[in-house]
Amino acid sequence: MENINLIDTFSEFKELKNIDRVTMMSVLEDVFKSMLIKQYGSDEAFDVIINIDKGDFEIWHKREVVADEDFEDETLQIALSKAKEIDEDYEIGEEVTDSVKLIDFGRRSILSLRQNLTARILELEKNNIFAKYKDRIGEIVTGEVYQVWKREILILDDEGNELILPKGEQIPSDYFRKGDTIRAVVIKVEMRNNNPIIILSRTSSLFLERLFELEVPEIFDGLITIKNIVRVPGERAKVAVESYDERIDPVGACVGMKGSRIHGIVRELKNENIDVINFTNNIQLFISRALSPAKIGSVKLNEAEKKAEVFLEPKEVSLAIGKGGLNIRLASQLTGYEIDVYRESDDADDEDVNIEEFSDEIEGWIIDEFKAIGCDTAKAVLELTVEDLVKRTDLEEETIKEVMKIIKAEFE
Repeated sequence: MENINLIDTFSEFKELKNIDRVTMMSVLEDVFKSMLIKQYGSDEAFDVIINIDKGDFEIWHKREVVADEDFEDETLQIALSKAKEIDEDYEIGEEVTDSVKLIDFGRRSILSLRQNLTARILELEKNNIFAKYKDRIGEIVTGEVYQVWKREILILDDEGNELILPKGEQIPSDYFRKGDTIRAVVIKVEMRNNNPIIILSRTSSLFLERLFELEVPEIFDGLITIKNIVRVPGERAKVAVESYDERIDPVGACVGMKGSRIHGIVRELKNENIDVINFTNNIQLFISRALSPAKIGSVKLNEAEKKAEVFLEPKEVSLAIGKGGLNIRLASQLTGYEIDVYRESDDADDEDVNIEEFSDEIEGWIIDEFKAIGCDTAKAVLELTVEDLVKRTDLEEETIKEVMKIIKAEFE
């Protein structure tokens, strides 16, 4: 029965796809030889023959035939009288080889061997999973959702290896159930308590980059380069691309005919809005493109402080800033410049007053709230209703009414 159990363990070992043949042979021989050394004090008189394909093994004991009076070591020698019991033709100096049955080692030794073999199999498997995924950091993997917990999702790859997608690495609108197919990028591989932990992400910019490589052959082939990616997962992303071939339009290639290429990426990212921007070393032009879909009038740079003042028509201000300031924040991250948006003044605005001139009557943090939504002048505030300002700022209705009262008094 013990022999069958050991064969089972051995068969499990040979089924492992991640372990190469040489390593497998070496480990199995080590396990058997350590048992022989424990039992006989040495393994030099033994041959261990392992059949990986069948998943079984044989142990042969080699002993030299010596005269009965010279017999000293039962592991290395066999007395002539004993040898002749096996075969009458044996003579002194010859070698007797006989098979060692596993049952001869005793139940405890067999159990210890099985445990040792199982432990080595597990250790090897863990090390191989770790090494495999360490080399795959930054790659997209596909797996099946096995378990959904509050803080993370357990995913199994096609070989049954466990992968973890933490809550913080999931797109806010992600919803998965057991059995769903899921795609994510490998961002971290580590050993915890001697177990390989593979961490995946769907919020990383690297995930979006790899999706573009899959959908856009020109990026995969190196004809188009992704210069930078910034994103708020599930909300909006900006991707700066550049082509070294003048015949290729990088933005058009990424979007595809009627959006065919980018639609697949948008679906994967739960309808995340993706702005693909043509990269340029002309910073002013790059900032203008980064603030898409707003149309920019002019850009004033302060390169020393990495700041940019952008001037545009009043109707374009809300587009440039975006919902909750998202568009301008992503544009700043993409370009590396702190961007401030200003309305372009025309003749009708000559009488307008900068909102900061009210700082003696209105607290600074309240002024900052108005500036954050593009209301940097008195008339810009008055153009909006109280309801609009309540929705777009974090200010109370009473506070907004008081501010409007102060501003109106200035014009009266």
